Amino acid sequence: MAKPAGPAGAGKRVAVVGGGWAGCAAAVKLAAAGADVTLFEAARSLGGRARAVELHGRLLDNGQHILLGAYTATLGLLRQVGVDPAAALLHLPLQMRYPPGSGGMDFVAPRLPAPFHLALALLRAKGLARADKMALARFSSTARWMGWQLHTDCSVAELLERFDQTPRLIALMWRPLCLAALNTPPERASAKVFLAVLRDSLGAGRAASDMLLPRRDLHALFPGAAAAFIAGRGGTLHCGANVTALARAEHGWRVDAAGQAVGGSCSSQFDAVVLAVPPRAAAALLAGLPLDAVAQQLAAFDYEAITTCYLQYGADVRLALPFYALVDDPAGGHWGQFVFDRGQLDAGQAGLCAVVVSASGEAAALGQAALARAVAAQLAAVFGRAELAAPAWSQVISEKRATFACTPGLPRLPTASGLAGLVLAGDYTESAYPATLEAAVRSGVAAANAIIAPAAS
Repeated sequence: MAKPAGPAGAGKRVAVVGGGWAGCAAAVKLAAAGADVTLFEAARSLGGRARAVELHGRLLDNGQHILLGAYTATLGLLRQVGVDPAAALLHLPLQMRYPPGSGGMDFVAPRLPAPFHLALALLRAKGLARADKMALARFSSTARWMGWQLHTDCSVAELLERFDQTPRLIALMWRPLCLAALNTPPERASAKVFLAVLRDSLGAGRAASDMLLPRRDLHALFPGAAAAFIAGRGGTLHCGANVTALARAEHGWRVDAAGQAVGGSCSSQFDAVVLAVPPRAAAALLAGLPLDAVAQQLAAFDYEAITTCYLQYGADVRLALPFYALVDDPAGGHWGQFVFDRGQLDAGQAGLCAVVVSASGEAAALGQAALARAVAAQLAAVFGRAELAAPAWSQVISEKRATFACTPGLPRLPTASGLAGLVLAGDYTESAYPATLEAAVRSGVAAANAIIAPAAS
């Protein structure tokens, strides 16, 4: 009798270079398939551009994230590593809500089957004139008829003009959604990618359009659980190990690394490599390999920053909702686009507000102290609460290269590098999505499958 087949990746030695969400996703899938995984991460902790950092004696995320119910790859991976999404994430219906009296709008989708949830949300929406509601209905119906696709890409601003969207709807709905999803201003953001995001929010079923807010820090949400999962299957994790070179070897690949995690330096042989570092770092590691076109494309990405301003108030300070949209007006000193009441997500963070500024290059140039004062003053003004102007402490975290600039027609790289046994993973690889956690996770899963597939066949 023939022996049962083992895991598809059994016995394969695979190096995963980079411990962000893409690298962790690839490592989890490879470990689950029976591969002997070694993960190298230059930083001392996993998570990459979505991680927790220790500040003021506590763990704070380096940026506030919203997930969607449509993020099936991410939610599936959380379950695989033992994280229950129902407990780890606050599930809210699709919404765009502004502070009462701030001149914004109140748009909330009820928990009804699609498309009735969107129709009733539009009917009940406050702060929108009839022309605004008609414009939104027209956009939704036309985009659905188009299959949420464009044959020729253009800017989001041009798309909104074609669809005759009103200035107020653009200011209160489309601009903040574009900034939040693509981290690129509508004037230079890809309409094709924006439509893909809207397909899975405005155009999706009710559960798929839910907005999911992490109740725990980003490390605990996935990278920490992923590390335990990988180690539990015999994998090795080297945090604080910088990979300095990749080279083809007789039977696979040689990976050179340096750092305390590897005893100063090491050189190891692997059957395959998942390169899951940011584009510029990947381009540097590919230098010397016959992949000039890939390296040039990696080096050509432009980037956008994201800034998160943390403001700590007394534990009794609380907003009425877990999060609100804000009207940004840089000329008026209002930089914040969304504010999150962290105390409603994690009882240990009572009184802590996180204010997000996407595409934040201009805001970050103000300096941390000046930006924190401006954001606190903005909250005090829009909520009509003087105490919000004087937080006990503040902390501004800016990721200068948080995402690639998601511009029209931007070429994205395939998972396959062009060399056997070397694959790419990262939110910049081919995907309908912008630089999101879901794009990163999907890329990691695709990279792992590309390595496992030959063994499976």
